[in-house]
Amino acid sequence: MAIAPGLYDFTLQRASDHKFNVVFKDSAGSAINLTGWTVEAQIWDIDRTTKAADWSVAYTNRSLGSIDLSITDTVSATLTADEYQYDVLLTDGAGLKEFYLEGTIFISEGYTR
Repeated sequence: MAIAPGLYDFTLQRASDHKFNVVFKDSAGSAINLTGWTVEAQIWDIDRTTKAADWSVAYTNRSLGSIDLSITDTVSATLTADEYQYDVLLTDGAGLKEFYLEGTIFISEGYTR
C-alpha cells in the first residue's frame, strides 16, 4: 500500500554540519518499529537530474522509529545551488520500498570560515 510522504522543508547553512532527528509514525500516531528495515536518503538538484549528496543515516532507536540524518560540513560545502530536493526511502524486511519523507532544502551561505 503506497503512502503519501510527509513534507519537511528546511534551511541548511552551507559549509556546516547538519543533523536532524526523524521519528516515523503510522496514521494512528504510533511509532513504526524499524527493526529489520533500512533507510536511505539522498539530496538532488531541483530538476532531479544530478545527485548532490547522500545523507548519513544513524538508527538511534529502531523500535521507536527514530533515526538521525546528517551531513558533514565538507559535504554541505559542495552544495552550491540555492535549493535542493531530498527524500527518505524506507525498505521493510520483505523488500517493500516506500518514500516516507521529502522536501526542499534551502541553502543559506555561512560566512565565517
